[in-house]
Amino acid sequence: MGAGDAPPPVRVDVLGPLRLVVGGKAVDVPGPKRRAVLVLLALAEGRTVTIVHLVDALWPAEVPESGRQALHTHISRLRAHLGPAAARLQTRQDGYLLDLVAGDLDVAHARSLVERARAVAREDAAGACALLREAHALWRGPVLADLTDIAPIATAVEGCAQLHREVTDALLACAIDAGQAHGVLALAATAHADDPLREPAVLLLMRALATTGQAPEALRTGREYRHRLAEETGLDPSPALGELERVIAAGSAGPARTRGRGSDAPVPARPASRLIGREVEVSDLHRLLTAERLVTLVGPGGVGKTRVADEVARRCEAPTTLLLAPVTDPSAIPHALAAALNLTVVQGDVLAACVAVLSDRRGPLVIDNCEHLLDTVRDTVEVVLAGCPDLSVLTTSRERLGLPAEYAFRLAPLPLPGADGDLPQVPSVAVFLDRAGRVRPGPPPTPAELRTVADIVRRLDGMPLAIELAAGRLSTFSLADLHDRLDRSLDLLGGGRPSADARHRTLRATIEWSYQLLSEDERRLFRHLAVFVDGVDVDAAERLAAELGVDGDPGSALARLVDTSMIEADVTGRTRYRMLETLRAFGLDRLAAAGEDETATASLIRWAVELTAWIGATMTTEREPEADAALRRELPNLRAAWRLVRDRRSLDDAAALVTALFDAVTYRDLVEIRGWAEELAEDPALTTHPRAGAVLGTAAEAAYHRGDYPRAERLARAGVERATENSDTWYCLLPLSVAALARGSYGEVIEHSLASAAIATEPRESLGIAALAAAYAGDPDRARTLNDQGLDGAVSPTMLAWGAYVVGEIESSSGRRDSAEEHYVRAIDLARASGATFLVGVATVGLLTVRADAGRVDDALRGYRDVIGYFARTSNWTHLWTTLRNLADLLRRLGDDGPATLITTAADNAPDAPAVDHSPAPEPPAALDPGAPLPSRADVLDVARQAIERNLKRP
Repeated sequence: MGAGDAPPPVRVDVLGPLRLVVGGKAVDVPGPKRRAVLVLLALAEGRTVTIVHLVDALWPAEVPESGRQALHTHISRLRAHLGPAAARLQTRQDGYLLDLVAGDLDVAHARSLVERARAVAREDAAGACALLREAHALWRGPVLADLTDIAPIATAVEGCAQLHREVTDALLACAIDAGQAHGVLALAATAHADDPLREPAVLLLMRALATTGQAPEALRTGREYRHRLAEETGLDPSPALGELERVIAAGSAGPARTRGRGSDAPVPARPASRLIGREVEVSDLHRLLTAERLVTLVGPGGVGKTRVADEVARRCEAPTTLLLAPVTDPSAIPHALAAALNLTVVQGDVLAACVAVLSDRRGPLVIDNCEHLLDTVRDTVEVVLAGCPDLSVLTTSRERLGLPAEYAFRLAPLPLPGADGDLPQVPSVAVFLDRAGRVRPGPPPTPAELRTVADIVRRLDGMPLAIELAAGRLSTFSLADLHDRLDRSLDLLGGGRPSADARHRTLRATIEWSYQLLSEDERRLFRHLAVFVDGVDVDAAERLAAELGVDGDPGSALARLVDTSMIEADVTGRTRYRMLETLRAFGLDRLAAAGEDETATASLIRWAVELTAWIGATMTTEREPEADAALRRELPNLRAAWRLVRDRRSLDDAAALVTALFDAVTYRDLVEIRGWAEELAEDPALTTHPRAGAVLGTAAEAAYHRGDYPRAERLARAGVERATENSDTWYCLLPLSVAALARGSYGEVIEHSLASAAIATEPRESLGIAALAAAYAGDPDRARTLNDQGLDGAVSPTMLAWGAYVVGEIESSSGRRDSAEEHYVRAIDLARASGATFLVGVATVGLLTVRADAGRVDDALRGYRDVIGYFARTSNWTHLWTTLRNLADLLRRLGDDGPATLITTAADNAPDAPAVDHSPAPEPPAALDPGAPLPSRADVLDVARQAIERNLKRP
């Protein structure tokens, strides 16, 4: 190479057998230790690797006297292998650096391709797929299979495996969204076969199968996964599987259209049933949403508002749909909106968090079934419109919201047939024929039959729901018999309850007619099922039937209700029965008319009390994940029961509900339930209630999770004073101990925790909390003893996770990073399995701290970026301040003192931040200039995120 010539390019490939390429030619690197040195230097990605680190990695048990000399020899040989690029391997003061630039290391190139794909995915799905295919092709076989006995390399191999899963998942999702599912179907099947219990791989294979027209095979895959997961682990899948199964079963995940540039989400596939006769309305509404901020689709129940709104949403980019039918409490609307946005808000203003997310969304917000919560919906929509200037909102309601910006679009019944014309082309007739063909397939109708159908739909005033219900009766009657009975039923019910809308009376008559076809037992069961706002599972439904004295097998009565279309059966997973909202409203009317509303309400409350008691008891056992799933599944019904309990001023039931959900308050980010506890604690009537101590203790725990430690202590101390049983005192001692821990009062923590453990009836977290206090106070031996005692007999995943987390904290404070990391990871895995989201968060923060201390700076920075994003999205500032403080320690070690000082100062002055930082700083942090204003929380987050990105890009 002549003077001034550029050195040849160097490439190190680790995503398979190690490969060194210099100047376009492969170079053999002999010897496992020399190859290991090259891998360790390459994986540092341009950072110095210390001699100590290299020697410890090569000889982990005992370094020979000649170890450093042997390392120097390997470095010299590597320079010889690099040849004209030998200058790339540089000697630094305390180690060595392999100078690699962008594209020189395949694993770094893979990460870069993934980031680029994510950046362009919204605008160019096909381009993103191409980038992800390129990234996926970088894997050439088993990663560094001959070097996995080197601990740091084994860790890196695990990271490469995780990256491979991320690349594969991203490629599959992108290809499916872009209409390229056929090209990745084999890859999806391979990914599932490689790890059949990994749920993301299962979901992606199911999506690929459904999108390529193989819905039955997709559903079979889901069933097999559900069975295998239960058989091999005893766990249930996440709700995402059931939701996808429902979508596929409904036909809404069929072959997708190719997505073009500018799309923000997959184009939804054709729904299970055709929307007939509404093309003009759908087009008009779609046009209106481009010009109007708020459009309300107005019409009577059963006219098809929901189905039309669904179709409008399907033709929009990235819509958000909020279903209000199961919501009965106006205060729950923000929580329901958060759920629709897949947003967990554990602290602060829930609606404000939703508005912040919606402001970045392109698609419209669709709010369905507003009429029963009109005032609160009006206020909510007003806030959303003010905070999201580029957002359009489509609502459905039986009456207008009454906002100045509202455009009311009235949806009329389907057009009716005239005296002559092409009857099958008339929308109301076409709907009847379409539904009838599903119930009773056969030859096309004769002209005489078409005239009978035309008369039926006229009698039903073109109301879609009434037409569908009538067509469903063809499973029982001939068309002529149906016509005759419908005529007599309408005459009979013509003088029913008055209504200002004749079409509404007709719809009610149609439902009444179907209702009268039931036996008295079936009608009574239907009425009592109507109190469940979000359906009910098969066990509860059969138990209700038995309590009502239904003759024969309860399952037969339920099957009859399903067959007559009075309820719907969702058979994905465990069977669950639901009602259309119009039918549920009818059932509630009939319940009141029969004088059974009080009895049914009492039954719902009793169900809720019994269910929460089971949840509370089961959460302390190995079946905790099952209880967590039940809690999350039944939350809408529990919400309705809670509001009924409060409206009836039933303190016994309210106290039973709240105290049974203590573990949900403590370990699950279900902020709504925490709100119930604090609401009940403020009730003056609670003062003399025998469970006042337990209620106040539960409310204290809720206040602690909001970061209000003084209130938590006040409530807990008041609870201790009012407790009449040791079991109720226990509820108060736990929040007293954790509040004291946040203040750094370790002696107080141990006192409260030991008192709590002494009266606990089963292994709980109290001794673990005492162990944390001992560890933070500098007594790790006592901490280990206390935690071992606390773990003795623990069986629930959360208690086992708590014990593992405490061990991680003890080991971390003792400087034993590898052991700490192992226990943090175990805690996170167990907590995720049980749904203990709070514990996942705190254990993740600890894990990132030890990774940062171990020198895995980039891993820690990326982890902090994710955790800060999560806690910021959920407004969980108590955990966020701890995370930010730990990030500040890392930034300070990296020499980035300015952001570290700003973050630390903000945390020290935040009222909801823990008062004690247990991770010791190498030196006292600098302070902001005297008189400088404290940064806002938004400023703190911006500074933290910028510092993370800046340090990730450092040389």
